[in-house]
Amino acid sequence: MPLHAPYDPDNIFAKMLRGEIPAIKIHEDDHTLAFMDIFPQSDGHTLIIPKHVEARNLLDMPTETLAPFITSVQRIARAVEKALTPDGLIVTQFNGEAAGQTVFHLHMHVIPVYTGQPRRRGHGTGEPADMDALGKLATQIAAAL
Repeated sequence: MPLHAPYDPDNIFAKMLRGEIPAIKIHEDDHTLAFMDIFPQSDGHTLIIPKHVEARNLLDMPTETLAPFITSVQRIARAVEKALTPDGLIVTQFNGEAAGQTVFHLHMHVIPVYTGQPRRRGHGTGEPADMDALGKLATQIAAAL
């Protein structure tokens, strides 16, 4: 899939925003939704997506909507750090299939990193995580907001 293509309103994140499929939510406000990645690379792997935009990636995002989106990303990253006390955090975003993007709705990853503990799997691969365990992590992170 090319870097620039029409937005698909039936992508999985758009369906989450419309309530058509479930998400293990951490936080939702007027601008963003933060939820657990069901294929986590480490405990606490969180995704943040913008609402009310049809942006496939950062390049498509309207400039006037970037500030509230990035503010939410920072807020969630701080909550992950406070709740889970990792040794580091990866905050990343992929633009286009060639760069590793698998869902074509702009999203940021907050991935806790723990010294001596390798990431469990590649991006978006393997079996889904245990939903109860993800729910407990979501509750911990939400409590740290």
